[in-house]
Amino acid sequence: MLKQINSFLEKRMFYLTPIAVLIGLIFTSWLQMLVMLVPWIFAFITFVSSIGINSYQLKKSLARPLPILLTLFVLQIIMPIMAYGFGHIFFAHDHYTLVGIVIAFIIPTGVISLMWVSIYKGDLSISLLIVLMNTLMSPILVPFSLQVLVGAHIEMNTWQIMTSLFWMIVVPSLLGIVLSEFTLEKGREIKGYLSPFSKIGLFVVIAVNSSVAAPAFQLSWHLVKVGISVLVLAMLGYVIGVILAQWARLSDEVTISLLFNSGMRNISVGATIAILYFPAQVSVPIVIGTLFQQTLAAFSGKLLNIFLQRRHGL
Repeated sequence: MLKQINSFLEKRMFYLTPIAVLIGLIFTSWLQMLVMLVPWIFAFITFVSSIGINSYQLKKSLARPLPILLTLFVLQIIMPIMAYGFGHIFFAHDHYTLVGIVIAFIIPTGVISLMWVSIYKGDLSISLLIVLMNTLMSPILVPFSLQVLVGAHIEMNTWQIMTSLFWMIVVPSLLGIVLSEFTLEKGREIKGYLSPFSKIGLFVVIAVNSSVAAPAFQLSWHLVKVGISVLVLAMLGYVIGVILAQWARLSDEVTISLLFNSGMRNISVGATIAILYFPAQVSVPIVIGTLFQQTLAAFSGKLLNIFLQRRHGL
């Protein structure tokens, strides 16, 4: 029964994320009361996503470091610099929007990218390690990148952000890996039971984060400009990932992994950081990103599939 519910939710993530945003914008006052639960829910989501990663998969992936290094280069160097450039050009006098756009592209790759890599038959072991390494590095990289790129624009508590990321991402990830290592079969069974609840938790996190951003959501040319900027930057993440994979002459399976891991972001953790440590306006670009992340992932996967088939003359 739980497996069927999980499968049902997985297939409908395309629709569920924008619905969660809409619910957050409608039931603002009620959902805002749940803000303090968000880090705990997110820690649970991370824990469930990490179950199934074991030392054999990690060793196998570490034997091929190039795809991992290329993806981390896109995620933590190319895209943050491009995000800052976009923000500085179009929102130079709106520091909160600039910070929001930067946060949207310095947060780690999305755990849900594993689902898309699996759907399009990519290299899951490489994707697992990219997600794990990027996730474990995030408590250091996210505050550091924020300090370097926008530290002069806004006041923030770097240590608090680092600590929050450590408890939301690193600790539950390690717990999930330890569980997988010592109880492999049992771990898979546990993941099967917990997966639908993690999807529901993701839905709740998106809705709550959207409710906090709701006061800053006023239909205007500024909001449209923010949406277009985030969409273009997100698309560039996918494109750059594929270009680097082709340049490095990586296999089709690894190219698919780079597509999703370079393009997708853990938007929920970004929105959580924004609502916990910054004014509501900062979370607007990040919440907007939730509206098209799944759509963009599906569209990019189909386009890459067509490109790879044509390249092989199929």
